[in-house]
Amino acid sequence: MRVLKHLFAQNRRWSAKVKEQQPDFFLNLAKQQSPEYLWIGCSDSRVPANQLLELLPGEIFVHRNIANLVVHTDLNCLSVIQYAVDLLKVRHIIICGHYGCGGIKAALENKEHGLIDNWLLNIKDIYRYHQQQIDALTDETGKLNLLCELNVIEQVANVCHTTIVQNAWKNGQELAVHGWIYSIEDGILRDLNVCVTNVNELPHTHRMR
Repeated sequence: MRVLKHLFAQNRRWSAKVKEQQPDFFLNLAKQQSPEYLWIGCSDSRVPANQLLELLPGEIFVHRNIANLVVHTDLNCLSVIQYAVDLLKVRHIIICGHYGCGGIKAALENKEHGLIDNWLLNIKDIYRYHQQQIDALTDETGKLNLLCELNVIEQVANVCHTTIVQNAWKNGQELAVHGWIYSIEDGILRDLNVCVTNVNELPHTHRMR
């Protein structure tokens, strides 16, 4: 119970399998990481970035939280973005939500869930901004999935509004911010056709000179 031996056994099998296929994999991995992508996704255990993109360790830098939020007072998330952009020089930031997200669903409910309700207020604000569009749908699943999509779009904007990303663009760094969504039901990623590559694509109210 305290040691979780089966997980250590699985780790050893995985390590042995990787070394059998690529003997120098871990030696090379230990020298440095140079990922091209930063993934900001949901903490949901069914949405693992490396596996669904079929990328190896070292190929994607990952930050996850409930409902894949980028909150301007969240120093944890901002520190990840700053490290990825300024030090790792990633070229792509991917905000990936997923349909049926439990955090989004909880935000739509008028129930108390505890401490997390304070975090979910960020999603309730997005619902408030788009309430007419969402409430026009009669299907509850449709409402949930639309808010999942709108949440991703809002988080793309939040990433682009940070001083970190805008300073990178100001300094000529090649950086694109993407909005994607994942379907757990079929394992397929979908592009929400939201991609920002420079400050000129932002509204004037959020451009920093």
